[in-house]
Amino acid sequence: MHMADALLSPAVGITMCAVSTAACVYATKKIKIDNEIEEQQIPLMGVTGALIFAAQMINFTIPLTGSSGHIGGGILLASLLGAYPSLLTITAVLIIQALFFADGGLLALGCNIFNMGVIPCLLIYPLLFAPLIKNGVNKRSLTTASILTVVISLQLGAFSVVMETLLSGVTALPLGAFIALMQPIHLAIGIVEGLITAAILVFVYQMRPEILDRKFHTISNRLSLKKVVAIITVITVLVSGGLSLYASKYPDGLEWSIKGVTGSEELTADGPIYDASATIQKITALFPDYSFKSQEGGTSVSGIIGAAITCALAGGTALIIKHNKQRKKHA
Repeated sequence: MHMADALLSPAVGITMCAVSTAACVYATKKIKIDNEIEEQQIPLMGVTGALIFAAQMINFTIPLTGSSGHIGGGILLASLLGAYPSLLTITAVLIIQALFFADGGLLALGCNIFNMGVIPCLLIYPLLFAPLIKNGVNKRSLTTASILTVVISLQLGAFSVVMETLLSGVTALPLGAFIALMQPIHLAIGIVEGLITAAILVFVYQMRPEILDRKFHTISNRLSLKKVVAIITVITVLVSGGLSLYASKYPDGLEWSIKGVTGSEELTADGPIYDASATIQKITALFPDYSFKSQEGGTSVSGIIGAAITCALAGGTALIIKHNKQRKKHA
């Protein structure tokens, strides 16, 4: 559900960039005030960010539709890291995707962060997921909460995409026709992502329940946090370097919906800001569309490199926030 620049007017794109930036600043301040990031959580932010990057490369086919989808990962990250750290982590994923892989436009980056990060991490997780498991964390509650909240998050995210194009005056995507395609296809995608999220959270609950309680300092005899990080790292390498080769070739839910309305998977837009965005991405995108610039292929290489960069950015962000807080405390 990565939006391209052509789906937005400059006014809407810039406004949403400001909104998402404000949300990230707010999340950073809340982390500093609430001391939400523990020392043991920093590597977990890095590897889970890398895992979400890798997982988003795997488009799964939606049967009988000619469409595909990939996980957003917002609810999963929020469940593992907490609302505010998860927003910064998914933001790191989306920034790396836009800059180095031309996946999602730069003008549209604020919309993508809002639709895939702010909605699940700051709205759905604290208002719905957390209350659903408040009375007891177990397999049933985690499964129910995961499926329900992921579906709602994707429905709201898909609706936000429709409203952002509407406010942008994209006449090629009329409200009724666009929403009639966007909501059902993302319902199907949400159910699949919900099941994946539930499976991962149940695994974590069985192996290291302290993570879901955010008690990272607690030592577990069953599986240490270092081993959990190592397992996630291995899975990330396997997904980005191997499974990514078998991703569905069908257009994702957004592209499929656009094609259903316009007959084409992409729209075009002319203007200085669109040209500037495209020029920047042409320079920074080392692996456009997750392949080599000069030739086809390179999916495995780009996946592993992208996951590593995402890990460094997400983990580095957490480390900087933690260091600044400790420095101010000592001062």
